[in-house]
Amino acid sequence: MTDIAIRCNRLGKLYRIGERERYKALRDTLTDALCAPARHLRSVLNGSAKERSVTGNGDNTFWALKDVSFEVKHGEVVGIVGRNGAGKSTLLKILSRITKPTEGRVRINGRVSSLLEVGTGFHPELTGRENIFLNGAILGMKRAEIQRKFDEIVAFAEIEKFIDTPVKRYSSGMYVRLAFAVAAHLEPEVLVVDEVLAVGDIAFQRKCLNKMQDVGRQGRTVLFVSHNMPAITRLCDRAILLSEGAVAKDGPVTQVVNSYLHSDLKTFAEREWPNPDTAPKNDIVRLRRARICTEEGQTAEAIDIRRKVGIEIEYDVMRAGHVLTPNYHFYNEEGICVFVLHDLDPDWRYRPRPAGQYASTAWIPGNLLAEGSLLVGVAISTYHPAFVIHLYERDAVAFQVFDSLDGDTARGDFAGHVPGVVRPLVNWSTRYISV
Repeated sequence: MTDIAIRCNRLGKLYRIGERERYKALRDTLTDALCAPARHLRSVLNGSAKERSVTGNGDNTFWALKDVSFEVKHGEVVGIVGRNGAGKSTLLKILSRITKPTEGRVRINGRVSSLLEVGTGFHPELTGRENIFLNGAILGMKRAEIQRKFDEIVAFAEIEKFIDTPVKRYSSGMYVRLAFAVAAHLEPEVLVVDEVLAVGDIAFQRKCLNKMQDVGRQGRTVLFVSHNMPAITRLCDRAILLSEGAVAKDGPVTQVVNSYLHSDLKTFAEREWPNPDTAPKNDIVRLRRARICTEEGQTAEAIDIRRKVGIEIEYDVMRAGHVLTPNYHFYNEEGICVFVLHDLDPDWRYRPRPAGQYASTAWIPGNLLAEGSLLVGVAISTYHPAFVIHLYERDAVAFQVFDSLDGDTARGDFAGHVPGVVRPLVNWSTRYISV
């Protein structure tokens, strides 16, 4: 058996602007399912001339995907990231066999279970119980197999009282809880999940993440689409970045997420200014290099929230006799200044610097920064006898802080978004007083 779970070869999907899919009643759904083999046979015999005839050059068409190729192995947990309109949902619909590609081919080895947008995969007129069995049958499972999983699915979804109610009467939270429980528990070889964290309470979000981790550890494949980059980083080892319908980057999750977060700014964990004419400078000092580094001295794009992180700059002092103070300005994703660090090294705090090359590093302790993306502005100033900013590079470098769900950070057992610009881990004590 091949170790490849998903193989996409030059996928393309062309849409006509303004076309809408009509709502299907239950009889339409069942009819389509029965007729699908015959339609497939006709398409094989007749070829795909109709699709080949669509050029996509008109003003009323656009390519949602174009020339997308990648492979995913069995047991991989892969994040799909990209901005709105990048083609993420279209790709998942093709992989879930909801829509056909205009060009290219997809090969999937194993059963696929999908949780895309709320409303996908369930028929609104059927009860929760009926939809569970219908989904299992679509996956090719026998009734006895579904029955063995039934109680576990209902317990996970926490909707025991409403299991015999038509799902059209469910709230969006109830709907997505049942949909995820069905998708994750019916033992698919490939689980496709799109923005499951967008709906539902915090406790259920944690259950979803834990379940997806379990599915990956069992050797099954997970494709996870989300705009929640910390969740992507925690759950996935690999990520694929889509941009304007094409694969922009495919690789280790921290590198891909960093590219996604900073693609507009072209700012990463390390920058160099080898050309003295274009480097940030004045006639006293010139910036050579800035980077984010670990305790081991490695340049890093993503830092575990529990670990120290260093911000290092290299610079040339071209005119001696000035008291210089390197300083770093940290901004979060909302553009809020988190804090500013000034060089307080006692060896150089009040001492004029001789001409030469220098390196200055500031170390931020672990369990201080909040989860998310941080941009670092780099400056070198003089404070006495007059305040002078010699150079300032606003978005010099950037890095991502990611948390874990191990319970040993300041998030504890809370799985949702933790607000705030910092997240210190502090000591607590509780004293029982009386009844």
